[in-house]
Amino acid sequence: MRTTPVTKASAYCSGNRTGRRGAMDLRRTRRHMVHTVRVLQDAFAYVLFGVVIVGVIAAIASFFFRADAYDSIGRGGFFVDEDAARRGPGGATSVNVAERDEEIRQMLEARNARRVAAGKEPVDVEDELARLVAPTVDAQLREEIRDHVVARNARRIRRGQEPMDVDAEVERQISSLGQL
Repeated sequence: MRTTPVTKASAYCSGNRTGRRGAMDLRRTRRHMVHTVRVLQDAFAYVLFGVVIVGVIAAIASFFFRADAYDSIGRGGFFVDEDAARRGPGGATSVNVAERDEEIRQMLEARNARRVAAGKEPVDVEDELARLVAPTVDAQLREEIRDHVVARNARRIRRGQEPMDVDAEVERQISSLGQL
């Protein structure tokens, strides 16, 4: 390789000094750059697969050896999971209707005591309890129940069974909603 002498230097600090170019000032040729890029591309594939494999191993290890640490995040030392006791085997919450009604009665009796103290008439607790626990059915829910009953009735007719009274069955299902 041939080097050319630097004949002039700029006023700013360019690193060029007068004299012959040294090894540090030689520009790399494209041949060297292509080799460097190829090496980096090969190394990138190894690094990428290595990181993915280590990540998968770490994920599997944290899944099996976590000791339920993630389940207790946000719970203090005095945390009691009351909902777990209410959930049945299928995970659904079962409501104790008698306990619910007794609590509502207690609240209604307390409200009656406040009404009497204020000089107002007390409300009949049992009538108010029946009104509060009665299912609320809007027109959209009633129409959906009716559609289900009509579909069931059509299946009964196809099987050769006698058809049901649709309106009576709709009312029966709505009244059974309050007993859940």
